[in-house]
Amino acid sequence: MTRRPPNVLLVMVDQLAASWLPAYGHGVVQAPSLTALAGAGTVFDAAYCASPLCAPSRASLLTGRLPSRTRVFDNAAEMRASLPTFTHALRAAGYATALAGKMHFVGPDQQHGFEERLTPDVYPAGLDWTPDWRAPLGERLPWYHTMESVVSPGVSAASMQVDYDDEVCFHAVRALFDHARQHPGEPFFLVASFTSPHDPWELPRRYWDRYDPGAIDLPAVPPIPLEEADPHSRRLRAMCGVDEASLSDEQIRHARHAYFAAISYVDERIGQVLAAK
Repeated sequence: MTRRPPNVLLVMVDQLAASWLPAYGHGVVQAPSLTALAGAGTVFDAAYCASPLCAPSRASLLTGRLPSRTRVFDNAAEMRASLPTFTHALRAAGYATALAGKMHFVGPDQQHGFEERLTPDVYPAGLDWTPDWRAPLGERLPWYHTMESVVSPGVSAASMQVDYDDEVCFHAVRALFDHARQHPGEPFFLVASFTSPHDPWELPRRYWDRYDPGAIDLPAVPPIPLEEADPHSRRLRAMCGVDEASLSDEQIRHARHAYFAAISYVDERIGQVLAAK
């Protein structure tokens, strides 16, 4: 008897460090869906992204190749259509493949093996975000990351990030139900890729209210003085205006509060997708 291939659901989030999750010992953050998933599965303690940037990291995930091989070095580098991905392999093996949410493909190919994209991407597919490493440190391009999200996160009934991830959740759940009804027995690969808890942190009040500001600690490790930092860190700090922000302890706690709220928000969305599978 031939064994039926398993369905595969890949849930992705953006800028969520493992150390902030209860499954890795964090005592304040509330993420019940991810905690339950960790309790029922396997938890890795030595897994790393291939790159700290979005597009290179995702290209490496899909291709199994380092950025030095994909040539996707930054968030404005094209992911070539000729690069084989594991999504192509799954399609060749008879899987239906669908993507809901963010993947930050740069270039004309916005599929890379996915038969369906259920939502548009949250970021542009063009070459707009090409950094100019020749420019002086103080000369910032308009799209450079700044400290704005850290200095002024806030409560918001609706925001671009929340609206986008709500849509990703809706389409992912709908795709699971539709496939089960319309194509029973056909193996299915679905990616539900959320942009949260990536900043900016503008979350509805109910997620903020889950946390007591007094229970939020300051960083245990103080920042390295600028003159002692490595050259790359000094450049990034200058490009983002990190040292110019001169954050107070209250601002640091408030930024952490916002990040915790974003984690709880996306954990709730993940729970909805998992409940549908």
